[in-house]
Amino acid sequence: MKATVNGIETCYELHGKPGAPWLAFSHSLACNLRMWDGQVAALKDRFRILLYDTRGHGQTAAAPGPYTREALADDLRALLGHLEIQRLHFVGLSMGGMIGQTFALKYPGLLSSLTLADTTSRYPPEAAALWAARIQTAQAQGMQPLVQPTLERWFTEGFRQRAPDQVGAIGGAIAATPVAGYVGCSHAIPKIDLTARLKEIACPILVLCGDKDPGTPPEMSRAIHENAPGSRLVMIPEAAHLSNIEQPEAFNRALDGFLGAALTKR
Repeated sequence: MKATVNGIETCYELHGKPGAPWLAFSHSLACNLRMWDGQVAALKDRFRILLYDTRGHGQTAAAPGPYTREALADDLRALLGHLEIQRLHFVGLSMGGMIGQTFALKYPGLLSSLTLADTTSRYPPEAAALWAARIQTAQAQGMQPLVQPTLERWFTEGFRQRAPDQVGAIGGAIAATPVAGYVGCSHAIPKIDLTARLKEIACPILVLCGDKDPGTPPEMSRAIHENAPGSRLVMIPEAAHLSNIEQPEAFNRALDGFLGAALTKR
């Protein structure tokens, strides 16, 4: 389905149980809503699930950039308004987690819970050069040169060898990401600096991280946990950046337990 919200034609899907609590998922940079299929299958009997493609990704329009995290949070807010969703649980991985933090701070009171997977609340200053190099590569050569090094960061070597179809599907999503969308979001990502404000987020927070994630390594998740009072931290064994795909059973078990506890506190 598509809707024009916040000036952007946005692609979204609804799954699960009508009338159940809302649960939204926000994907990584250079992915799309399909990366959450394993979580939808696990949770569709208990939640009404919203999947959506972020601005410049999947089937959502790629407006001229650069983008800001605030604009990406506004896109979500406008989509929720279109769907008349007044309160929801939110799960975001990597860029999706950064959108979630920004959304929670900009629109307090809308989230029943916030799950931040394989993400960060702050990049060190030296990360700016790394992101600038990726932007330059995409603009000069397109997305294809970024596929293999990204897959090597996102999945452990063992998973790449034993699950070529799943890895190949993500590689296809990376290659198909519009350059404008990748570049637009890549301008927003390294500017995140929200660690000191995490204490302002009032809803329950779950922090998940693959214990072998080189992109947003465990120390970044620990920093979120240490600065978000009352948050829960779970490390996913034998997983790199896309921990929900590499270790879906462990990811889903942690998420299901957290959401179950959050539901009892409503």
